[in-house]
Amino acid sequence: MTRDPPSDPVRETVELGVELLEHTEDEQLPLAEAIDRIETVTSDPAITREILDTAEMRGIIDREDGVIQTNSGSFLRFEADVIEREGEFTCKRCGSSISTGYFINFQAGEHGPFGSSCIRKVTGRE
Repeated sequence: MTRDPPSDPVRETVELGVELLEHTEDEQLPLAEAIDRIETVTSDPAITREILDTAEMRGIIDREDGVIQTNSGSFLRFEADVIEREGEFTCKRCGSSISTGYFINFQAGEHGPFGSSCIRKVTGRE
């Protein structure tokens, strides 16, 4: 019987955060806005730094003078990459109670739920 290797929650969180930055629609954004988006994945400052460092090392972003420049050009398609579900949820970004949740389907895993305005902010569509 073959066993899967044990999961590494920190690595999974880092990968989710990197994918979030990779799929932002903003070509450029202030570091504070990037961190606001990353905080939907983690509130741990060390993991936030690891997400930013990993994204920069992979060439997904460049950082200079408090500004993030995105390099991927890989955007989310709302019909294919964002799933809408009805239910009782709490938005991962703002903490509001929502009845329609939007979930982003990344390779690293599903991320959400978000309300209708927060999903636009997290993906860079607003």
